[in-house]
This record gives sequence, structure tokens and C-alpha cells, in this order.
Amino acid sequence: MEKKAQYIKSIEIDSLWSNRKHVYWELRPDVNILSGNNGVGKSTIINRSAAHLKVMRENVVTRNPQEGVHITFYPQDATTITFDVISSVDRPIVSSELMEKVSGVDVRTELDWQLYNLQRRFLNYQVNVGNKIIELLTSGKDEDRILAAELTKPKKTFQDLVDSLFAPTAKTVLRDRNEIFFSQYGEVVSPYQLSSGEKQMLVIMLTALVQECRPAVLFMDEPEISLHIEWQQRLISLIRTLNPNVQIILCTHSPAIIMDGWMDAVTEIAEIVKE
Repeated sequence: MEKKAQYIKSIEIDSLWSNRKHVYWELRPDVNILSGNNGVGKSTIINRSAAHLKVMRENVVTRNPQEGVHITFYPQDATTITFDVISSVDRPIVSSELMEKVSGVDVRTELDWQLYNLQRRFLNYQVNVGNKIIELLTSGKDEDRILAAELTKPKKTFQDLVDSLFAPTAKTVLRDRNEIFFSQYGEVVSPYQLSSGEKQMLVIMLTALVQECRPAVLFMDEPEISLHIEWQQRLISLIRTLNPNVQIILCTHSPAIIMDGWMDAVTEIAEIVKE
């Protein structure tokens, strides 16, 4: 029987770039920010760690493509962990016409594809929350009715936060829809019509929401891409408002990411890499 971890305790990589570098990174349970010059291996560490967890989750029996990666959990006897990987680059999808046929929506970029999959997870999230609320309300207990009311708050918090972020362009979340859509000057706006920065922020916040406040890991490679300074400064606090139990592991070049009290969460890559 699998046991879920609360967070990742450490990441060790035997070698980067043909046995030239050894990585050992002890992690905090809340926020971990990897900093360093271009080309020193920040993205490689993030991507190889996430790929290793994906192999573990999918129980791939073929040769592990991330051989040499070792991840320890807390508690130590845990065998798996919930995690998400967010890609910030809004590159065009080569087979966008095929994606549109499969999805039924105008999926043209990688962020579009992430949004499409998150819309499905958002529907499941609402079903799960709805079932829990029904169960609590039918118990007849006063304390359960209070708990049922609490379960509605994360979704409303998400909607309120998105409305405040998108207020300069007069976009607001349509709250009578099961999927995420927006109203702007009386017109309905699809999430696929948003700017790259808006899509990126929506992907990050929606991912945090659908984790349902459970212990989980969120990997992000340079999440500041396309985000203006104010959004960069608020990014970590926004994520942790929606899921206070998430462990954030990211690499960045932006000083704005750490301006909201996260200076002590920064690790310079030179501190964890040895020849």
C-alpha cells in the first residue's frame, strides 16, 4: 500500500553533464528557490527531479531515464508524493490543429494545453468538494455544517484573487460557469484568449487550487516569465494562500520573486553542487 509523503526532504543527483557535477540539495518543507547564472544547471535540476518523480508515479518498468537521481521524502517510509510541474514558456504546439480536434477548443500553445487539462481538474475538484459538502450537510451535526461552509471558501478565494489581479483589464471570473471563463465589458472571454502573462498566472493559481489544500510539490522553472513585477512579488504568497500545504521548488533569475519575505528560502546553486 502506497504512503503519501508530506514533502521532499532532499534531492541528490549523482552527476550533471557527463559525471562532472554532483548535486545534493536539502529542502525546506515550504519554499525553495534555486538561484544562479545562466547555464549552471538550475533548470536541469528542476526538470530531472520532476521527471524522476513522474517515472515513480507511472511505475515505468523500462530503464529509468533519470538514473542517478535520488529523492528522499518526509516521512522517510513514504513511497510517493503528489506533485505538479508548471511550464512557463508559451511555445506554439506544432500539432495545434490535432489538439483542437481532440479538445474541442482553440489549443495552440503549451500554456493553452495546460489550461485545457486544468479545466478538467477544476471540474473534478468541484465534484469532490460538492460530494464532501453533501456528506457533511446530511450528517445532521452542527459542527459538520460549519465544516461544509469552510469547504466553499478556497474556490471563492481563488475567484476573488483572480478578479483582483485582472482588474486593470476589467476581466472578472464568471461565477455561474463550471469551467473558467471571464466577463470583460459585457463579452465572454475564454481563458485561451488571455495574454501569455494572464494565462501563466491562471495556470499557477488554478494548479494550487485543485491540489485541494493537500500536501503537494509544485515545480516551476523561471515562473516570472511574462509576469510583471507586481505579480512576481506576490506569486509565492498567492500560491500559499490557495494551498498552505504546498512545497514550492523553483528556479529563477528574478529578484522580485523573493521580495515578499523569501530571501532566506534562496539557495545559490554553488552551495549544492560539487565537482
